[in-house]
Amino acid sequence: MTSEPTRPGTRKYVLFDVDGTLIDAVDNQRRVWRSWAVRYGQDPDETYRVALRTRPVETFAALVPDRDPRDCLAALHELEDEDVRSGVYGAFEGASRLLAELPAERWALVTSNYEHRVRGRFARTGLPVPGVLVDAASVAEGKPSPVPYLLAAERLGADPRDCLVVEDAPTGVEAGLRAGMTVWGVNSSVAVDGVHRHFGTLAEAVPGILAFAAGAAHP
Repeated sequence: MTSEPTRPGTRKYVLFDVDGTLIDAVDNQRRVWRSWAVRYGQDPDETYRVALRTRPVETFAALVPDRDPRDCLAALHELEDEDVRSGVYGAFEGASRLLAELPAERWALVTSNYEHRVRGRFARTGLPVPGVLVDAASVAEGKPSPVPYLLAAERLGADPRDCLVVEDAPTGVEAGLRAGMTVWGVNSSVAVDGVHRHFGTLAEAVPGILAFAAGAAHP
């Protein structure tokens, strides 16, 4: 973990990843990729291992290089949309309280998923959706590029140095760091390289996140 940048006396903002950070979607993602693998004659366990490390288009190239990636992606999106409609989702402990207590104009969602799926999942879990939501369709470059987080800061009217990124994955952590933001990691037993602070669960991070948003000093 590294030292956090500080700018006392300035308004603070919090930018959240979604899947794995606020929403527990691991089982859903595994089911979607299993269904996709069966459809394309692939081993489900190996498919999921590859999908965890790469973007979908790279997963298709590695597993079914002879298939049209547009068809592969369309099939994946169909399965994901069905899962949003019928799957069971849960918010991580602390998410509901945290989002309810943050000032509405001071936080945003930054996701590699698509807005309609995020809204569907949030509706299923009762979480509020903020005014700023940067999704996969909002940017030409996804995480680990800093572009998604920088766009969220711009839409909030925030200086990147006054933003806290809350992430669970290495690509998201890298994106936040490259954007020049404070980055905290959650929901992992081991800290992701580069995070300024690490919490085993989102619930453990809630007091610190609220303190950050309030501009309070934190250790």
